Amino acid sequence: MKKLGKLLFSLVLLLPIFVSTVVNAQDDDPISVAVVYSGNLGDQSYNDSANMGAMQAAEEFGVEIKNLEGTTPDVWESNLLAAADAGYDLVICSSSNFDEYLRKIAPMYPDVKFAIIDTTVEGDNVQSISFAQNEGSFLAGAAAALFTTETDIEGVNEENIIGWVGGMDIPVLHDFFIGYEQGAKYIDPDITVLQSFAGTWNDPLRGKELTLAQFEQGADIVMNVASGTGPGILEAAAEAGKFAIGVDLNQDNDQPGHVLTSMIKRVDTAVYTVISDVVNDTFEGNKTQYLDVAVEGVSLSDFSVIREHLGEQFPEHIVEQVTELAEKIASGEIEVDNAEGFGVE
Repeated sequence: MKKLGKLLFSLVLLLPIFVSTVVNAQDDDPISVAVVYSGNLGDQSYNDSANMGAMQAAEEFGVEIKNLEGTTPDVWESNLLAAADAGYDLVICSSSNFDEYLRKIAPMYPDVKFAIIDTTVEGDNVQSISFAQNEGSFLAGAAAALFTTETDIEGVNEENIIGWVGGMDIPVLHDFFIGYEQGAKYIDPDITVLQSFAGTWNDPLRGKELTLAQFEQGADIVMNVASGTGPGILEAAAEAGKFAIGVDLNQDNDQPGHVLTSMIKRVDTAVYTVISDVVNDTFEGNKTQYLDVAVEGVSLSDFSVIREHLGEQFPEHIVEQVTELAEKIASGEIEVDNAEGFGVE
């Protein structure tokens, strides 16, 4: 009996060691995730938002994250193929630029889970996450149209002209612009909305040149939809004593006093969500999630930075009207137009 007692006591002492060994063995083999980017981190916009979601998942779930950056189509395709071939548990295509490559590569690797953000790709091993960027841009366009009439504010002229500068001329940016223009014309049917594409996600100087050109054409506020090209748009607003609207992340503090608001697109939520689906074994292929105004997948920042800088000159009615418009979009009272291929079928 004494021998049995000693044996049980020894097993109790060894149990924590055994449990620790099992946990460590699991920790040694965490879920691995590759995120392929059609640009570089450090853009203070779309890519950084995606990375924030990945880092949050890494911290909470202990997953391993590998970032693959690139600025040209040949690199995008080779990075995606390399990630698939390396056997990651999940490969996330961060943008719609990967659409054609994913359609080709995903069927070649049926045991790899893929996700794509900002568009929809069908596949038994592909999950898609799209946004109602048209709805968020509607609110941005409405805010711009309201602000451009505030001629008592220094830098706002008497012309009812606003601007918009995008990165690459791709379908998702047309969805942005359609919403922006519709929101502006909802406020003022006669407003002029200027549009330019930089042709790149990674050239702040080009963004600055295009924005200054729109200011010269009479715009006093320009929306940035250009990722790494975008900082130049915001810088142009500050340099010219004009105004801009940020995108993806809250960019209101990037050029304080010259950014009216930011159209926040929760790319971080998209990345975090699909990683958590894999962690929780709830990943489903041929599934599309749609993040709209109603679920706060897109929204405007709270105007607090510009309010602080303008003080009593800040037109509080803009916040009230934009809030009302967001509620009408969420309820379906206002239907925002989509570019072809976007929206809920």
